[in-house]
Parts: sequence; structure tokens; C-alpha cells
Amino acid sequence: MKKRRLVMRTIILLILGAAVAYSLYANLTKDTKQKVAVGEKAPDFVLTDMDGNKHRLSDYRGQGVFLNFWGTWCPPCKKEMPYINNQYQQYKDKGVQVLSIDIQESELQVNQFAEHYKLEFPIMIDTDKEVMTAYGINPLPATFLIDKNGEVVKYHTGEMTEKMVREFMEKIKP
Repeated sequence: MKKRRLVMRTIILLILGAAVAYSLYANLTKDTKQKVAVGEKAPDFVLTDMDGNKHRLSDYRGQGVFLNFWGTWCPPCKKEMPYINNQYQQYKDKGVQVLSIDIQESELQVNQFAEHYKLEFPIMIDTDKEVMTAYGINPLPATFLIDKNGEVVKYHTGEMTEKMVREFMEKIKP
């Protein structure tokens, strides 16, 4: 009788262990790909920058767009912003536009950040995370390279070096 109970308990534990292992495997290997894939048209959006100017992505057809999602609290974002600004100065007259989208922070925070880093490209705030959701952004920072035809040619997540930013802008230069 005791031996039978031990066998039943062992079988139940093995089944529970297998269920837990399967759950972990399924969660770790599920498709975490961004919603906008390389080769697809970038979803259009309209956001207002810190100066009150509206920016519609489709208005930039014919130019390369360096679309960067970030937050003031994000250490990699802080590190790469000066690089993006430096390269923006080099490429803005060569047909490459930087559109920078902060995720859900206050204008005060974003303005202080922009002033601190002396950022000169358009900065917008995605207050309701609509654009972030449309692009499937997670985690920050995230950058989409969009060519002159409005197609995504590269998606990069994580911190960038100045060399990477320069190479990315060169890649989308019309």
C-alpha cells in the first residue's frame, strides 16, 4: 500500500514538473518579435514636438528617418543621445531626419533632458503609448531605420555607439 502511494505521488510530481517546465519553455521561446518587421512599411503617426510642430512620418517620404524611442530615466538612452545629436548635425543636410520619441514622460522632464544634452532634433512625447504599441517597442532604447520609401530597413534595440549611429544614418541616406 505504501509503495503504491509512493509511486502515485512520484507520477503526480513528475507530471507537475513537466507542466512547469513546459510553461517556462513556452514563455521563454514565445515570439517576442516587434510588430513592425524589416521590409515592411513603417506605420504612419502624427505627434507634436516640444516646439509645438506636428510631425507626420509620411511627410518624410524621400528622406531617411532615424526613428528613436527612449526615456529620460534610461541609462543607455542618456549615453547614446549625444551620439545621435552629433550625427544628426552631419546628416540633416544629406536627407536623413531624426525623429525622437519619448515614452509617456512629462514635458518638463523631457525639456530638461533635451536642454542638458543640447539636443537639436525633433523630440516628441508618446503620451498614450499609441506609437510605441504600433511599433511593438520593448525594451528601450529602440531604433527603426526607415528608408526614403517608408520601409523599415533595420530595427535595433539597446545602446548604440557613435560609430553605429553613423553607420545607421549612412544606411538610410537617400
